[in-house]
Amino acid sequence: MPKFKTPVEAFLFWESKQPDKLFLNQPLNGQYKTYTYKEAGLEIRKIAQSLRDLNLPKDGKVAILSKNCAHWIMADLAILMAGYVSVPIYPTLLADGIEYIINHSEAKAIIIGKLDHYDSQKNGIKNILKISVSLYDIEEEQTWEQLVKTSLPLTDSKGLQPDDLMTIIYTSGTTGVPKGVMHKVSSFAQVGQTALEVINLPSHPRFFSYLPLSHIAERMGIEMHGLFRGAQFYFPESLESFAADLERVQPHLFFAVPRIFAKFKEKILATIPQRKLNIILAIPVLNTLFRKKLHKKLGLGSARIVFSGAAPLAVSMMNWYEKIGISIHQAYGMTEDCALSHFNLPNNNIKGSVGKPLPGATAKLNELGEVCIKSNCLMLGYYKMPEETKASFDEEGYLKTGDIGEYNHQYLYITGRIKDQFKTDKGKYIAPAPIELEFLKNRNIEQICVVGMGIPQPIALITLAENSKNLTQVELSASLIETLNQINPTLEKHEKVEKIVIMSEDWTMENGLLTPTLKTKRNQIEKIHQPKYAIWFNQKNTVIYES
Repeated sequence: MPKFKTPVEAFLFWESKQPDKLFLNQPLNGQYKTYTYKEAGLEIRKIAQSLRDLNLPKDGKVAILSKNCAHWIMADLAILMAGYVSVPIYPTLLADGIEYIINHSEAKAIIIGKLDHYDSQKNGIKNILKISVSLYDIEEEQTWEQLVKTSLPLTDSKGLQPDDLMTIIYTSGTTGVPKGVMHKVSSFAQVGQTALEVINLPSHPRFFSYLPLSHIAERMGIEMHGLFRGAQFYFPESLESFAADLERVQPHLFFAVPRIFAKFKEKILATIPQRKLNIILAIPVLNTLFRKKLHKKLGLGSARIVFSGAAPLAVSMMNWYEKIGISIHQAYGMTEDCALSHFNLPNNNIKGSVGKPLPGATAKLNELGEVCIKSNCLMLGYYKMPEETKASFDEEGYLKTGDIGEYNHQYLYITGRIKDQFKTDKGKYIAPAPIELEFLKNRNIEQICVVGMGIPQPIALITLAENSKNLTQVELSASLIETLNQINPTLEKHEKVEKIVIMSEDWTMENGLLTPTLKTKRNQIEKIHQPKYAIWFNQKNTVIYES
């Protein structure tokens, strides 16, 4: 297999080698619309020519607003092929967030694909050419279908070259205003090639794309990896059909965030209680048959490797999955380093760690214990934010990740984030992440945020898992206090959690308390609840229900 210098070059290679093989499989109203490499290539070229006809400047920006779908990937390739810079936008963003990114990036056109709530988002799209995909029931002044019908295909399809700016990816904004991370083509190419080298998959593998393609992890780990490998891409039709879609596809690689694995476990235990599961797993022949059936039901029957990323995964969760025959490999990367950082890989998978540096990446810890990364794939900087860009690198050109870590035999362990650390009024710093991971062993807890600014000891704000809804307050309180009593003796005196506060409202993307990658927005949670910390701390009960 040749080494590809650009994603377009990779696509063109596979288009010529396997033109009639499946490239994209789009579920739609219970049916499936498919595109071979040849069919997709023709549509991509026609959209690329339509974009060229806009006569944008050399670094002209074209936005993509869509959930994961066949047209997301075709749009990305068309923008690259036309020689423009793509600006992906999270499909769950509200109108003001969309408007900010369009204005800040100076995008001149936007491709609008599959969305759930476009009517509430369209007010954020102003003074820009809109190209919508009619297939997903969105009609704008220009449609994808019209352009495919009336445009000639682009003949010069090489597109952007290795040193060109390829994309501006806006961070999900866990802290403050989203920043536009600039990456060049060669960075994406190097990460795509690295994936080919370190992950062993069959030819023309099946990939299942469901985490936001506007985020670096899915875009690199699924889209770019799949393009460089000549993969076939599948998508879920909806949240409701997700489990059935995944079971149908049986992808060769599966990537999820910790909350997905927690949900899978919850569903399994709702059907088969842990005690019964233990009995089944203890019987050798039954164990083998059960595991095979369970893996297929989960959609992981063909998975050669399973990854977790975006947030820490508890070792207890990894051990639980190991017992049912699924090894989860934690990976670590960020938008700014193009996800070329640390991975656990088969035969080198140490639970609790995020693995060793990938080929091409070097790492160190600075005097604060902060993880710093260096490679040829680091961002060019934050778009129109020179001061923030300068502050992100040290004098040796290493990217400062903001994560605190430690190494053990070259394996990196993330122990917290510098910005997440807080002081109680006793003046001692607390890193909440390790404490939160311990609490999440309790199946009744869905989400947690350990806080403590302005009070003597930290408190834990939690939301409840679905399975806890059947418990009485007495049963739930007893379960939470038992967990608290197990964790506190393992903590330093100033770290011991004093109270557990059950939130009256779940943290979601819709209410602005979760990022699109399902991480809690700590700054937003703190902003809402900090005035109540002292009131909760001074209450008599250990477990408190927010009123």
